[in-house]
Amino acid sequence: MVAAADLADKYPAKDHVSRTFKTLVESLDAGEKTKHHAILLAGGATPYRNDTDRELSFRQESNFFYLTGCSVPGSYFLALYDPTSSRSSLPAYQQSQGLEGTLKTTLYIFEPTIVDLLWSPAPPTLEEAREIYAIDEVDHLPKLEIALSQLPQGTTIHILPEIDQFPNALSSAKGGLKVALQMAGSKTSDHLLSALHKTRLIKDAHEIAMIRKANDISSRAHEVVMRVLGMAVAGQIKKSSRGIALPGQWLIEKEAEAEAIFVASCRREGAAHQAYLPIVAASTRASTLHYCCNDRAFAWGPVSPRDVANSGSLAHAHVHEDECAEGEKQLLPQVLLIDAGCEWDCYSSDITRTMPVGNGGKFMKEAKEVYELVLKMQSESFKLAAPGLHWDDIHLLCHRILVEGFLDLGIFTDPDVTTGGVNGQAEPTTKTAKTSKSRDTLIQEILRTGLSAPFFPHGVGHSMGMDVHDVPSASKPDGSGKYFVDGVESAGDGGHKSLYTNLRLRLVLVAGMVVTIEPGIYFHPTILAFNNVHSSPYVDTEVLARYEGMGGVRIEDDVLITATGCENLTTVQSGVDWIERVCAGEDLL
Repeated sequence: MVAAADLADKYPAKDHVSRTFKTLVESLDAGEKTKHHAILLAGGATPYRNDTDRELSFRQESNFFYLTGCSVPGSYFLALYDPTSSRSSLPAYQQSQGLEGTLKTTLYIFEPTIVDLLWSPAPPTLEEAREIYAIDEVDHLPKLEIALSQLPQGTTIHILPEIDQFPNALSSAKGGLKVALQMAGSKTSDHLLSALHKTRLIKDAHEIAMIRKANDISSRAHEVVMRVLGMAVAGQIKKSSRGIALPGQWLIEKEAEAEAIFVASCRREGAAHQAYLPIVAASTRASTLHYCCNDRAFAWGPVSPRDVANSGSLAHAHVHEDECAEGEKQLLPQVLLIDAGCEWDCYSSDITRTMPVGNGGKFMKEAKEVYELVLKMQSESFKLAAPGLHWDDIHLLCHRILVEGFLDLGIFTDPDVTTGGVNGQAEPTTKTAKTSKSRDTLIQEILRTGLSAPFFPHGVGHSMGMDVHDVPSASKPDGSGKYFVDGVESAGDGGHKSLYTNLRLRLVLVAGMVVTIEPGIYFHPTILAFNNVHSSPYVDTEVLARYEGMGGVRIEDDVLITATGCENLTTVQSGVDWIERVCAGEDLL
């Protein structure tokens, strides 16, 4: 179990540098291990809107923050490692990693001009920065030129790949610094990114505390949205008649309004950034995995086919127009899927809740059945997640539970069995002379067709940390899958290769990893049609039709892998009874 950390402590940048150098050096050939090595990184620069001088929101590049804890734009970082030098006693952060030799870190920040200070907040002074950051030395940018010119001969400088995803230490430099970088020793981008990803995969106590803080804030924001929905159902929110609505008068009748309340709740608690664009999808739009538009109204009824207020998506209204008083409209029963999470000091949260809208804040029968099935997929995954288990097996378990659930609901069926009988009493009638197969055999048979993949087309989760889809090269290295590696089935029955198409994580779990567990079930008409689901002999299309209009359900929590199992870092509840009570206004604060 990782020890708890106090967020008031300094960010452990030097420990991260030591761990990264250890991983990096271990990846080198024997002859390279004894040479001098340096890490050179450029931090992110303040972004501007196209063709204007208007600043956009700045968020530090993750790898730079990991090694420095610094969010000052335009900064540089240089770390020097000499494996041949020794000290009588190594610093604690090196001892904990078993890194021999000497290590020195320096952060370089810009010195503002009077014009800079006119328009923008001042960066920390050198004295302030030395107190704030766990770095050996802090200096202004011109001193980096001198440091580069004084590197020991033969030093290998490790940089990030020169691609648009990262600030480029070479091309972003100007003047004398640019010349100094060009003249500096051997530079390579072959090892650093991989070493950073492998190191960042396992979180230390401080990082876990940051992720926990982000989860606490985001969990409360999800609950705030649900409670505002419930207050409206209970008649506790009165619309303003003056065109100005104070926060206590905000209703949620559109996706954008739900997003606004979520983001405002996070911002009130000090979270400057969302970890990703919020996904706020109502009705059938909940079947689109990364629906970030958030620009549609909820489905309202009753409407006529000529009503285009919701792009004609309300033809399935449950109440006829002539049954309502003049001008009366009501929310159609639908789901609202919100996949959103804030950051806390560059550390992410990633939470999804699916809640009922309309129907008095209660799920309709089909939506409730699908929700409970997804909840079972997640709860069984929690029980399985532990060090030593391969992530593929958790993913496969979710597909198996989906198939079992669809058989129970009648969406999937045994093509070798029909139902018949007299007086409305159904009896199984074998179509063929085959011996009736066992339920387990039928489940395996369906899994081998890949039929569950169109309904659950993404992975059951991914690594999470500084980035919401964290450290991709370490999360899914080549050949790391258990099933269908390079198109070849491994030992055991892994179902069908299509089940693993979109996985972002394919590893044996290790204590200290933080992952999401986010099963889902979706009824996306285009995806189902593309995969010929309706023509499958295992599908009862009449039963399926009752579920296809609901969109989808996803439930997502952030989980720490511990020494003996896992710990759920997400605190907002997901049980059906609680969500319905809150969304129906039966559990007002």
